[in-house]
Parts: sequence; structure tokens; C-alpha cells
Amino acid sequence: MHDGPRVKICGLCRRQDALTADALGVDYLGVVLTPGFGRSVTVAEGSSILEGVGATRVAVVVDESADRVAAVARALPAKVIQLHGSEAPEWVRELRAHGEWTIWKALRARAPEDVARTLDVFGTLIDGLLLEGWKEEVVGGGGARLDPDTFSAARDLIPEPLDLILAGGLTPGSVGSAVARFQPDVVDVSSGVEARPREKDPDRLRRFVQNARGAAGVSRRSSREPRGEGPS
Repeated sequence: MHDGPRVKICGLCRRQDALTADALGVDYLGVVLTPGFGRSVTVAEGSSILEGVGATRVAVVVDESADRVAAVARALPAKVIQLHGSEAPEWVRELRAHGEWTIWKALRARAPEDVARTLDVFGTLIDGLLLEGWKEEVVGGGGARLDPDTFSAARDLIPEPLDLILAGGLTPGSVGSAVARFQPDVVDVSSGVEARPREKDPDRLRRFVQNARGAAGVSRRSSREPRGEGPS
């Protein structure tokens, strides 16, 4: 087990990028399976992109039916489902009834109160909270940075059983200071390691992983294994 937070590379659209990231030893590889977004892929494309990788597969979805999400997660197959929409607690309970997945809920937070409110609403229904900054008219993945002054106490708001996944505006140059400041369990990047939309840059991938894991003040829970292995 490596030092530092676990690393997730998201928005993968090419198999060569998935293989490069996997060879770097990242922990999670994510594909956007809901149509209509800049990095959306079909389930068949996602399965081909991630075929044979050793990293945990993440299905990223936005406001889909629980039945379809369960179906695409099995088809990928994914061990983690990342929710980027306005899914309600009852929806998450329905998804839980379909299978045993690790479930991350994304939050575009404007204030610390948003974090506390989301945790109050979802409680133990989720396994992790993905935090990114607020950006108008963006569902997720808009690259909005979480303000370190406003959210200086974000780490303390996350109860021990849950993972804090830090996303939004991370780059090879900024991830080290973000890790030291927020102490996340997982760091998540998509556009910050791209050469151009839908294409990752091998050098940026390498530097992101290196800087995330080499940051001072690594997460207090980074050595913990991911929860909820689910279907393989």
C-alpha cells in the first residue's frame, strides 16, 4: 500500500490513457456513462477502455434511474458508483437494493453548511462524499476549485466511516498543496491531466500521481482499503 491519498483518474475516453494511468498504479479509473456530457462514453466503450485494468472501476452517472445505473454498473463492471446529480436518499436506497457497491455522492459546495446538510440527508447511505467547488450551470466536472479558506474545516466535517474525495480544479501543480490542506482520502482529476478534451497527457498523469502521493501531511486514513468490493 502506497503513502498519500488514493488517486482517481476520471473522464477516460481512450484505452491508451486508461492503460497509462493503470501502469502508474492509480487506485480508481472512472468513465462517464450518462449521455450528453463532454466526456460521456457508452457502456460498451467504457468496458473496452477499462478492459483488463487492475484499478477499481468507477461508473459516473447523473440523474439516471436506479435500474439503469445498476445495469450499467454490472456491465462495466464497476465497484464504485459516483453520483453527480440531484439523487435523493430514497433513490440511493433503491440502488442499494440492486447490489453491493461503494457509492460516492458528489457535492458542488458553496459553503460548509452544504457539506453538513448533505451528510445529514444521506447519513450512512453513502460511502464517500466527493467535494468540488460551486460553478454556475455545471452539473459536475466543471473544474471548480474548493476554496481552502472557506472550507478549511471540511476534513473535520466528514465522519470517520466516510471517505472524503477531493475534486475540482486539481492539476499536477496544485494537488500537493490541496492534499496537505484538505487531507483527503482520495483525489480525483479529469481535465487537469488532459492534453486536450477527452485525451489525457502521459506526463501530466505521471506528475499528478507523483505529487499527490508525495505531498506533505498525507491523509490520516489513506492507507485504508477501499470499502464495498461489490461485483467484479
